[in-house]
Amino acid sequence: MEELNLLVDEIGKSLDVGVGKDFLNRTPDAKVVDAATYLDHVVWTPVELVGGKSLERLEKTAREGLECSELSLEKDYGRSEEKPKVNTKEINENPHLLPNISLGYEFHNFLYSHWKMLESSLILLTGQDEIPNYTCRRDSKCAAVLTGTAWAMSAHIGPLLELYKFPQVTFGSFDPMLRNSGHFPSLYQVAPKDTSLATGMVSLLLHFGWTWVGLAITEGQKGLQFLLDVRAEMDRNKVCVAFVKMISNPLMSYISYMNNYYVLSRETSPVSVIVIYCENEGLNYISYVIERHLVTWRVWVTNSQWQAEMTGKSFILDSFHGTLIFSNHQEEISGFKNFVEEANPSKYPEDTYLIMYWYNNFHCSFSESDCTLRNCAPNISLAWLPANCFDMALSDRSYNIYNAVYAVAHALHEMLLQQGQMPPTGLRGETVFSPWQLHPFLKNTQFRNPAGDQLNLDDKRKPDVEYDIINFWNFPEGLRRKVKVGAFSPRCPRGQQLSLFEDQIEWATAVSESPHSVCSESCRPGFRKTPQEGKPACCFDCTPCPENEIANDTDMETCVKCPNYQYTNTQRTHCLQKTVTFLAYEDPLGKVLAGSALSLTILTAVILGLFVKHRDTPIVKANNRGLSYTLLGSLTFCFLCSLLFIGRPNMATCVLQQTTFGVGFTVAVSTVLAKTLTVVLAFKVTAPGRRVRQLLVSGAPNSIIPICCLLQITLCGIWMGTNPPFIDTDTQSEHGHIIIVCNKGSLAAFHCVLGYLGSLALGSFTVAFLARNLPDAFNEAKFLTFSTVVFCSVWLTFLPVYHSTKGKLMVAMEVFSILASSAGLLGCIFVPKCYVILLRPERNSLPKFRDKTHSSSGKSS
Repeated sequence: MEELNLLVDEIGKSLDVGVGKDFLNRTPDAKVVDAATYLDHVVWTPVELVGGKSLERLEKTAREGLECSELSLEKDYGRSEEKPKVNTKEINENPHLLPNISLGYEFHNFLYSHWKMLESSLILLTGQDEIPNYTCRRDSKCAAVLTGTAWAMSAHIGPLLELYKFPQVTFGSFDPMLRNSGHFPSLYQVAPKDTSLATGMVSLLLHFGWTWVGLAITEGQKGLQFLLDVRAEMDRNKVCVAFVKMISNPLMSYISYMNNYYVLSRETSPVSVIVIYCENEGLNYISYVIERHLVTWRVWVTNSQWQAEMTGKSFILDSFHGTLIFSNHQEEISGFKNFVEEANPSKYPEDTYLIMYWYNNFHCSFSESDCTLRNCAPNISLAWLPANCFDMALSDRSYNIYNAVYAVAHALHEMLLQQGQMPPTGLRGETVFSPWQLHPFLKNTQFRNPAGDQLNLDDKRKPDVEYDIINFWNFPEGLRRKVKVGAFSPRCPRGQQLSLFEDQIEWATAVSESPHSVCSESCRPGFRKTPQEGKPACCFDCTPCPENEIANDTDMETCVKCPNYQYTNTQRTHCLQKTVTFLAYEDPLGKVLAGSALSLTILTAVILGLFVKHRDTPIVKANNRGLSYTLLGSLTFCFLCSLLFIGRPNMATCVLQQTTFGVGFTVAVSTVLAKTLTVVLAFKVTAPGRRVRQLLVSGAPNSIIPICCLLQITLCGIWMGTNPPFIDTDTQSEHGHIIIVCNKGSLAAFHCVLGYLGSLALGSFTVAFLARNLPDAFNEAKFLTFSTVVFCSVWLTFLPVYHSTKGKLMVAMEVFSILASSAGLLGCIFVPKCYVILLRPERNSLPKFRDKTHSSSGKSS
């Protein structure tokens, strides 16, 4: 206020024109509740343009009996009043803007009353509030009105101003609802777009890893829009909302206001970071509700409309110390601070506001005669006051007022230039025009203000505002220092929009480092997040990754499965390369099996040599000496074929494994069958010339071997021709190893080969079992029976064990079955004969054979 009077006096003196002051709205309800609420209903109106002269009228609300705590809340109001004074002085002194024309203004107060708003609007338009559509303003008429952006005020005065196509320029924060609704075509917003506020705040949350955040938002159109924007942005970036508290304006709803005291309830206690979005109405009530709880460990993130209580609530501590504020970036206005510092009541004795402010803050007294100040300290200045009483910093609103006045001045300048410097048409030489003529120039106004910022009033061409991130320092309480610690620019590429100086940030009281605000602690590598039922996505449990899956980062939603050629480490954080392995000769198991195969091969060869050496003895000649040689040879082949299963597999060994195994065992088992039939036929011969004798003499049993082998070779040929064995890898059997094995190809063919061998062995067992009671002198029937029992037992056991094992054990099981079944045939059939040949040679003679035969016949008779 004091700067307004200073400017008016200076202009009046320089132009030798008197200044009139009218005071309206002097009713008792004109007292302001708080400065922020009051400010949104303040109207500055640039008025008449006079060639070479200036006329300014101030209309304001009388203020009486305000205490320091109340006045301290009005610091922004005082700074906002100073803006048109500074503007008009700069504009009127600028020879390139409105030359030879002085710009003036009126000051109106719009209270929180529908009727008062309409009344003030009528006074603004007509000069009286009794007869609508009639004007008493003959000396001065306004060119445009500068207002705040409260939706309620625009809804009430906007339609009235629209009847006259009266330009309305708002100086509050940008509100897209005012233009998108289509109800206010004559309204212009000077503030830049702040549609990136939600993006900027969420970027800050992500920078510090704050994923569990509360929201406290003032009710209103802009508050609801911000809630939608910030929740959408948080959802996109996986930041969860712990709670949402809508703060009502106490002047609009007393019941809602009483509920504001529950902003900090039980559900909000575990949340360390809270985002506060303030509109103009009732923004200080959030501060009051939070201050009364004295919460000193939370971090508040808020927009520039927020302001803390100006009077301290405790001796040292403050709930809002460390608050991070997103403030519109603005350049410094030169000369503004000097202008404020020089203001005092002695210089502007007619300024009631300045007098009361001096009285309450500098311990002055009033004289009883003329109510002037006395006993004031000399040379005192507003700059001496602490920040909790008067803040010298320039607010966003004040900067917008500064730009709004310049916008109207530039529009007027362009309009007058287009009119070709028309001569004055008023009674006193004023330049007369209708307010609606200013619209096309306001829409297209683009200019750079003295601070260097580019401005325009076209909402579609407005750039998104750049934000300064301000850190509020208030420890100890009363410091009230605001420090720029970063910036957010929506024009930069993603990832480069946010810049911070973390070392300069002062956190909340009792917090020494960046706070932690999460619903659940991060899942370390090796664990994945499991959502908690009925809770937001940020609330989860950490579950270890399954086998052969990893999580190599924190907070992974799912575990990643390692490729087949890799395996997980113990912590399940990395995939390691598997070692290629197989049943090698170097392995202990491979050495045992290979040694066993070679030992049994040598043993078989020794027995074969022994039989050849004693080929003319009765025990060798009995049961067909040639079949014994064939059986020993096939067993040697079977022992050696087991070596094909040991060592690194290749395509040749995979094919030879199954074919040699199948054909070799077919020869052995069919030989056993032939020997069994030979025994039976030998004891069935009772008379010469019988058909059975002819079969025995002709060697018919020996033909069984090639017939059976031919059938087995046919089966193997079909197997190899349709789905032969191939090289395969087993990545699951052994942890950290890739086992190279031979895949059978067709399991059905493999089982057919085993089934065919089993049928031959079963036939041999049946025939041998029937011949078990024949005379036992050199009779192999019992030994053949035992050998087939051992053979069948081994392979019947092999099938379930083979299918239940994997990797090298499966191969080892197959080798063991080959060796065990072959050793069973060798041991049961030939070991007793070797015993007689080597240890009981007396029994290997024909007389003994005859004696034993007769004794056996006698027993049987």
